[in-house]
Amino acid sequence: MYWVNGKVAQTVDIGDRSFQYGDGCFTTMLTLNGSIHLWHLHKERMVRCLDLLGIVQPDWFEVECWLNHASQPSPKAGLKLHISRGAGGRGYGTDGADKTLVTISDFAFPSHYLQWQENGIDLGVCTTKLGHNPLLAGHKHNNRLEQVLAKREAESEGFADALVLDIDNKVVETTMANLFWCKDQTLFTPTIDKAGVAGVARKQVMSLAKDKGMSICEGHFKLDELYLADEIFITNSVIGVCPVTAISGRTYKLGVLTKHFQETYYP
Repeated sequence: MYWVNGKVAQTVDIGDRSFQYGDGCFTTMLTLNGSIHLWHLHKERMVRCLDLLGIVQPDWFEVECWLNHASQPSPKAGLKLHISRGAGGRGYGTDGADKTLVTISDFAFPSHYLQWQENGIDLGVCTTKLGHNPLLAGHKHNNRLEQVLAKREAESEGFADALVLDIDNKVVETTMANLFWCKDQTLFTPTIDKAGVAGVARKQVMSLAKDKGMSICEGHFKLDELYLADEIFITNSVIGVCPVTAISGRTYKLGVLTKHFQETYYP
């Protein structure tokens, strides 16, 4: 079901700037028995992106009420919160576009995620590269064309997901998730400062790692460095922590640290 500014609806204004220019941002959330997991982190990153884009903040108390109303009571389900600048302006100009539009949709928890969480996922490696855009790097804005192209490539090669590199051939993420690996009790993850999305689950896992007293290394890494990992996992808000069991024929074990993050990710 879909809600537009709190009301059930199936349409938006064709002049909405998200449709015209990708002018907005979104977040996808896991719900547990109707409650949004890590809502404070989702709201925090939406606020940051809206501030960067210069979009008027919605009434967040009202938005939270709409989300709670839309949430399914299932043990696990999902919600997508999409915010745009609304309709108005001329061309790229934003004058007159001052009525923020909030769209919410709900969805069932993808059943195959349970299998991936238990058995792991086999990743490909995309030839599609992410360009550098330091201004927008980390933010989940509404223009995801690079991810669409990468996902199409992964699926055409028979992979449910695949690694994506940037134009310097540094590992960034997968088409749908952030990336972590462990080597000699150190947790590694790519720095999201030139491309990619800094996910809520990524932030939560890094917080859990600090609580465990682990060393965390963020940086710009090549594939050869990733291939030397003891264990690898991916994260997003809905799947949580998912082990990687193979990358282009190289196999990896479902390790102790991955299991630890799986067990501690949920409340």
